[in-house]
Amino acid sequence: MNIQLNDLCADITRAVATALQEDIGSGDITAELLPATQINNAQLITREDCVVCGIPWFDEVFAQLDSEVRIDWHVHEGQPVVANTHLATLSGKARSLVTGERTALNFLQLLSGVATQSRTYAQLVAGTDIKILDTRKTIPGLRTAQKYAVTVGGCHNHRIGLYDAFLIKENHIAACGGISAAITKARALHPEKPIIVEVENYAEFCEAASHPVTRIMLDNFSEEDLQKVSAHSSDIPVEISGNITETEIARLAHTKISAMSSGSLTKHVKAIDLSLRIV
Repeated sequence: MNIQLNDLCADITRAVATALQEDIGSGDITAELLPATQINNAQLITREDCVVCGIPWFDEVFAQLDSEVRIDWHVHEGQPVVANTHLATLSGKARSLVTGERTALNFLQLLSGVATQSRTYAQLVAGTDIKILDTRKTIPGLRTAQKYAVTVGGCHNHRIGLYDAFLIKENHIAACGGISAAITKARALHPEKPIIVEVENYAEFCEAASHPVTRIMLDNFSEEDLQKVSAHSSDIPVEISGNITETEIARLAHTKISAMSSGSLTKHVKAIDLSLRIV
């Protein structure tokens, strides 16, 4: 299930408080160069095309730092924009603007980068029934934020953590004594939880498909084994993982799969170049 923004209020508050403490520490000594009562406006601009994401985190930075700072957004969350678009105008104490600038931009540039990358991937499977899924390869402390940004870009969330679904992988299978044994124990422990099984060849796929699992993940399958899976009679949803690049997505979009998972959505993301300048 995809993360919804209204479920993130506590996470946003926590993440922003941690980031501000990390940056400000005992106080912003450079901001002391400015008169305490000086009021200024500032313009927020993107230097490159992007999908805007992270507005709630940006707003929360200034809400915690100085509730009198006013932010007028000229775009909305999830909006695609072109380079040099004027995103927002800020007004408030100059000290507050310069102190909050980097923390606010860090959130906005990262999450906009994730959303922009996700939009690129989502467009590659447009018109098909395939979903592009993220992974747990996220920045520590920012998992929910990054996974939310993935959905803003048009892709989807895999499991959120280790608690909301089984993902039975090679090491679990080896330690449990086989695929069937691992699935049986998972069903007994938490029958209400989804069970996803990662397999490495067609024989393992067949064994997993003989059980009522939620989804089977094909890890770095050969072209020959992919064709065998496509011809298999199982109606269990199939997911592909492992080195899922833009080229691979385009190549595999026609196969019998329901999802592709890629760590690139959150791990290899490039932050968007943004600028906040006092006028």
